[in-house]
Amino acid sequence: MSTPPEGGIGERKEYHALNAQLNLLTPDGSIQLEKDRQAVDAYITQHVLPHSMKFESIPQRIEWLISNDYYESTYLRAYSEDFLVRIHQRAQDFHHSFSSFLGAFKFYTSYALKSFDGSTYLENYEERVVACALFLARGNEAFAEDLVDEIMSGRFQPATPTFLNAGKAQRGELVSCFLLRIEDTMESIGRAINSSLQLSKRGGGVALLLTNLREQGAPIKKIENQASGVVPVMKILEDSFSYANQLGARQGAGAVYLHAHHPDILRFLDTKRENADEKIRIKTLSLGVVIPDITFELARDNKEMHLFSPYDVEREYGIPLGDLSVSSHYEDLVANPRIRKSTISARKFFTTLAELQFESGYPYILFEDTVNRANPLSGWINMSNLCSEILQVNSPSTYRPSGAYETVGHDISCNLGSMNIAHAMSSPDLAQSVEIAVRALTSVSEQTDVEVVPSVASGNAASHAIGLGQMNLHGYLASQRIHYGSPEGIDFTDIYFLTVTYHAIRASMTLAREHGSRFEGFEDSSYADGSFFDKYTEKEWGPATARVRELFDEAGVAIPTRADWVTLRDAVMTHGIYNAYLQAIPPTGSISYINHSTASIHPIAAKIEIRKEGKLGRVYYPAPHLTDENREFFADSYEIGYEKIIDTYAAATQHVDQGLSLTLFFRDTATTRDINKAQIYAWRAGIKTLYYIRLRQPALEGTEVEGCASCEL
Repeated sequence: MSTPPEGGIGERKEYHALNAQLNLLTPDGSIQLEKDRQAVDAYITQHVLPHSMKFESIPQRIEWLISNDYYESTYLRAYSEDFLVRIHQRAQDFHHSFSSFLGAFKFYTSYALKSFDGSTYLENYEERVVACALFLARGNEAFAEDLVDEIMSGRFQPATPTFLNAGKAQRGELVSCFLLRIEDTMESIGRAINSSLQLSKRGGGVALLLTNLREQGAPIKKIENQASGVVPVMKILEDSFSYANQLGARQGAGAVYLHAHHPDILRFLDTKRENADEKIRIKTLSLGVVIPDITFELARDNKEMHLFSPYDVEREYGIPLGDLSVSSHYEDLVANPRIRKSTISARKFFTTLAELQFESGYPYILFEDTVNRANPLSGWINMSNLCSEILQVNSPSTYRPSGAYETVGHDISCNLGSMNIAHAMSSPDLAQSVEIAVRALTSVSEQTDVEVVPSVASGNAASHAIGLGQMNLHGYLASQRIHYGSPEGIDFTDIYFLTVTYHAIRASMTLAREHGSRFEGFEDSSYADGSFFDKYTEKEWGPATARVRELFDEAGVAIPTRADWVTLRDAVMTHGIYNAYLQAIPPTGSISYINHSTASIHPIAAKIEIRKEGKLGRVYYPAPHLTDENREFFADSYEIGYEKIIDTYAAATQHVDQGLSLTLFFRDTATTRDINKAQIYAWRAGIKTLYYIRLRQPALEGTEVEGCASCEL
């Protein structure tokens, strides 16, 4: 074993200058992509290797890391020494190299195990992959090898919490985020705040449902005008998230969701206004609004929308406002004299939404009825997560006056990981790749027991829910010379997601058969009676374009036939499925860079992306698969426009049981009317949620530089 030379791991060398040349076109207008590859080599040789601890052998390294409290011992002791040597060699045989400087920088800055003083790297990429695979495989050598193959090939990438934490002795949770209900009691509010602190401390983002809280001015113990409403709870939550973080590795992050027909809705939205009073202004907490179909219909007809007291709704209906279909009960709620209500203009509500999204990008939007029509499980979905792609049924907990649980409900955790579409399409066996990904995410679920929040532990144990994501859609389409949002691009998206859905359900059915159990509530789901499969068994699905048929034929990827779906339906009705939810498409930030993928399934933000990376300053990232020859296929999100982005997401949405994190991009000439039109277009297209709204910032006079790639491409 050898120790690295003195000196920190944050110094800046020529690799930064090489990377910067990505932003300078050559005299003939070419992109200097080779400079970024040189930056990778320089970063590894000049920075990483000199600051990496070297060991004489793999067994010596593992024993040293265990004895010095860097690796957990239990999962490693499940394998023989010979196997540990072989699987490390298996990873090394891929001869991995980072495809971009930012990918290498992100990995070593954010994921690689470092010494406690931060001076020394204790892992390279292959060693992090092996640790992750060994941990998730739990002693199953064949599965560990398969998982190494999937990650090293780039076909599957675990989400940040899993890839960052798996196998480490000092770690946070393996799951990405959590969703918590808050009921209309002080005990529930207090429990939610404590749970948010505990979950944020462990590295998860937390979303909370505020819809069930009584509005400002509602009675408390029959005394009128006593309740403070949702805003003070939001302020407490914001302070909690800013206080708790995961050993400084990930800042605490939270979101709150409120129904559009809650009486505090305008006060809720006003907290994000730039000129809001500091007493109510919310700076770091993310906001989401739950909007039912009736709200759009009222706006279409230029009518007032009624806002209903959650306090009265729960007394009248026996269930909280958040568990009630407002569209289905709207006329009854309006007519009921025992439910206090107020009115605002529906069109003014949507104008306010657009104004705030124009200013801040918030709020997220959840289209309540669209989500619940597509929900395969019994129950009502009333919120989403920090990135708006998790859509699962929850159930309330009840509490004793002491604050202890009386009954433990089901809150939600997000077990995420994503496939790289380009590499998945070149997989020797796409079905196996999907199955390994499903098994890996299921392992995350099974090894996660958040005891400190019993409702999360209970929900996870009951559902085994996972969220298999996808990324690199734009990169793959461009590599095949297909324009994003074109008929061929939308056709590919449709058939690819259909195919993945088939294999994901089949994998979960196999797990149910192996375990002899299925998720809690399967009997009341549309899987159990077979109706989930109707759209796949009533017609033959296939590519609508010759080009997409050609892509699948060339890749050797079989598209499930109607007969395949019938066979799968019958197997699922017999054996069940193990995971209550299977797919969710997250925004895939950091993992896209280390995997060299375009993020999620949305278009690129720029051909040469500029990022601010701490003390290093500006870092340039070339769009994956970009070459001088295929530039025209890399139109950015602002050029492509929201219609083609929504159409692409709509093609995928029909096959995804949860949600898709959908950001919309607008040129600097956009108005609030354009944002309103996009909201309506998304709703009509069957989109389930909207994430951020991004407006391209106008270029300042004199800032565009001749020969600047990020300015001109």
